[in-house]
Order: sequence, then structure tokens, then C-alpha cells
Amino acid sequence: MTAPQDTILIVDFGSQVTQLIARRVREAGVYCEIAPFSLAEDAYRRMQPKGIILSGSPAGVPEEGSPRVPQILFEAGVPILGICYGQQVMTHQLGGTVEAGSNGEWDGEFGRAFITVTEDCALFDGLWSVGERHQVWMSHGDKVSKFAPGFEIVAVSDGAPFAVIADEKRRFYGTQFHPEVAHTPNGARLIANFVHKVCGLAGDWTMAAYRDTKVAEIRQQVGTGRVICGLSGGVDSSVAAILIHEAIGDQLTCVFVDHGLLRLNEREQVETLFRDHYNIPLVVVDAEERFMNGLAGVTDPEAKRKFIGGEFIAVFEEEAKKLGGADFLAQGTLYPDVIESVSFTGGPSVTIKSHHNVGGLPERMNMKLVEPLRELFKDEVRELGRELGLNDQFVGRHPFPGPGLAIRIPGEVSKERCDILRKADAVYLEEIRNAGLYDAIWQAFAVLLPVKTVGVMGDYRTYDHVCALRAVTSVDGMTADIYPFDAAFLSRCATRIINEVKGINRVVYDHTSKPPGTIEWE
Repeated sequence: MTAPQDTILIVDFGSQVTQLIARRVREAGVYCEIAPFSLAEDAYRRMQPKGIILSGSPAGVPEEGSPRVPQILFEAGVPILGICYGQQVMTHQLGGTVEAGSNGEWDGEFGRAFITVTEDCALFDGLWSVGERHQVWMSHGDKVSKFAPGFEIVAVSDGAPFAVIADEKRRFYGTQFHPEVAHTPNGARLIANFVHKVCGLAGDWTMAAYRDTKVAEIRQQVGTGRVICGLSGGVDSSVAAILIHEAIGDQLTCVFVDHGLLRLNEREQVETLFRDHYNIPLVVVDAEERFMNGLAGVTDPEAKRKFIGGEFIAVFEEEAKKLGGADFLAQGTLYPDVIESVSFTGGPSVTIKSHHNVGGLPERMNMKLVEPLRELFKDEVRELGRELGLNDQFVGRHPFPGPGLAIRIPGEVSKERCDILRKADAVYLEEIRNAGLYDAIWQAFAVLLPVKTVGVMGDYRTYDHVCALRAVTSVDGMTADIYPFDAAFLSRCATRIINEVKGINRVVYDHTSKPPGTIEWE
């Protein structure tokens, strides 16, 4: 994508929460991109940003070989905000001093802290006043002991006498705390002050503008070529397909492979959406028997994934040949996929992870990629979906794994087990929707365990499967907490599943957070 004129460059030094900085900038209505520090100079020359934010880092400035800011950024004449390590490395490179926390005199500052505002500052405009105390989130072992020439202290904390520093003349600012995390209550507004009041950006980057820009770009990229898109039934591939269809019409053909591992009625929903509502050319492949035969006897989770991925490629390739081939392959690659595929040290691998480019399919089929969502986060894709007319019930759907139900059936996968799980999962999600809880949960699903237990139904003994229910809350899927259903809700779900789904006689709830568990079971 050609970057909008008003942009922010975020320089990544390896922080676990760099993506949150980007989200806060986007929430302020300003377009931004993340670049690892080793590629930041190239990104700056390409983007010509109106402001720069330096991220935190697991490294320490006093460590030998720790990352640095390309000097051109300090000489560019644009505002800079350094966060945690970003503040420290800016201080160090501009003539200040940073001390290691391992010198035995100081143990660092971690978690909730309170800062006191000591001077007015553009970051605080309309938000914080001199003399006020405010909660922030600290996470630093090293600290600034002498700030660089031109800076003044504008806020302090017990552990960080340089909690916020400012050079108003150069418009350089540094916060020792993390404004991007939710634990700093006013952090998002501080970042908004930086992009609006310091950098002077209007905050008018919208999904409507993104849509118009992308439609023009797709038309330019594709020309008169043909595009095929592998639909999964999920939000990402669906939004990508609808956007591309808006740009090039019948030059796009979608292929939907029904491998028998889908949610209840998913095939019908996809056919209705794409054929009836959007009138998009769609090929539906019934490959259930083919996949079930291949999965017979396979119990290792990784072996399941590899088979499903490989077989999907084979089916997709066969269907593409029937269509006479194509010049482009459409994918629903998202911005987190792009970010995670490039190490913050700028290592040799800069390609999308294999499961995001359909296992290397473009190389095998000699096609170029069309990835209209690669600058967007998941919530932005949902916003774009609404902009394109998709209803909230579809765009707000919980994430669904690529291998489908196969990784929610530990042990061997069969059509019978898939049918049992499909029904149990549908009952569970229906109860969640009925309770008004669906949008409060990141992901909820049922798991069919490879365990049978004795039960009593009526006067008869049963010996059937155990069903586990899983529901988690999360921001980005990297960490997750269990959703705290009340006992009455879980009892209601268990009763319905046991009564309505033949083959299950016991229901349990998974109380494991991530970490130590993963969200999915396999």
C-alpha cells in the first residue's frame, strides 16, 4: 500500500507490546507502520513520516551490542516519542546517561506506579496538570541518570526521577512508563496528544478512505488478470474476497473446500453470502470423504495439520487448473502476520509464515499475491467488513483454526466424531449468544475428548464421549484468561448438550489460562 501522507513510523526494538503502540495510533485515526530498528532508515525514507515513536525492548542500553536508532531519525526534524527503552536509547544517543539496573544500587521498577507532573508539556495538554499524580505502568531495569542537553524533566516517580522528559524545541519526548498498555489508564490519550497536538495530524484515516485506496490499488496491480481466492469461511478471507470483487468483479473466482471439518452449516452460510448476497463467482468442492480417508488412523496433532494443509493445497491446485489457472492468488494476510514474520533484529527471514501463504502455494502455481488486508489488525478487518456491508454477526465471529475441527478432536478424526462435535459446539455457542455473552468472549468452542465414561440416562447405562467446553477472553490471542461463567450457565449448557447430542454423556469446563495452556487443545 502507498502510505497516506500523514503517517507515524514506529521503530521496534523487540518489545512484546509494540503492536499495542500501533493500535493506539490507529485508534487516534492516524495511519502508522512498524519497522524493526535495523530497517528503520529505509522505512523512514519510504514513508516520510510526520512523527516517530521508539518502542520498548528486552535489551538494555548499557549492554554491548544493544540496538540503536538510525541517526537520520534524530536529524529529520520530526517529533519523536521514546517509550521505556525508546526513552533511554534516545537519551544515550543524544548525550545523556543510562545506568544498568544490575549495579546493586537499584532493582528496577515493575508494574503499577504513580508519577507526579512537575511541568507543563504538550503530551499532557488537556489531560494532566502540574502537581497531579497519575497511575502508569512501569517495566524497566535500567534507568536514565542524566538526561541529554535540551531536555527537561516534566514528570517524576519514586523509581524514575526522569519519568517523562521533554525537549519542546525539537519536539522530542520520552516516557519511562508504557502508555500503550491498558494498565496506564490515560496512556492512549497521551499517544493521541503526541500524534494530534505535537505532530499536528488530523486523525482522519478511516476505513472508507482505506477501502477507496485499496480498490484503486487492486485494479492497478491486477489489470486484466485473473484472481483466485481460497475461502475458509472466516472473516479475513471473506473480507479480502469481497473487497477484491468490488475492485475487479468477475475477474475473481473464489474456491471453498468443504473438507468436513467445518462448523455447523458453515458451507451453506458461505454459499448464501457469496452467491446470493454478493454474486461472487464461487466454486464449492465437496472433499469430506477425501479428507476423512486421509485422516483415518492419524492421531499426532502435527501430522493432522500437515496432512490437512497439504491436501488442501492439492485440492485447491486441482480446482485452479479446472478454471484454466490464474495470474494472482488472494490471501487474507493481516498486519500481525507481516510484523511477526520479520524479526526485530532484521534477520534473514522476511517472508510470511508458511501457514499464511497457503503452504508455499504461490511458488508452486506461479502466481503473484494480492493481499489487501496486510496493513490491518483484526479489529480493523472487522471494521472494513462492516464498511463493505457485512453484518455484525458475521464480522464479529470468533476465530476458527485453519485445520478446523480436527484439532478440537484429540486422537483420531472421523466423520462420526466431527458430526458429534459440530452439534455440541452449535448448542454451546447458541447458549452463549442467548446469554448476550458472545461479544465479551474472544473465542469459545467445544472439544470432543478421546475418553468415554459411564453414565445413566433413564434406566439405562451409557458409555459415551466426554465434551470439554472452552471460553477465553483476550486482546490479541497471545495471552488469554478463562471466561468466568456462572454455574447456572454451565449447567444449562451441559444439560442441553447431553440431551440433544447423541454420543456425549458428560461435559466439563476447561479452566486453564494461556499460558500455561494454549487456546486450542492441539
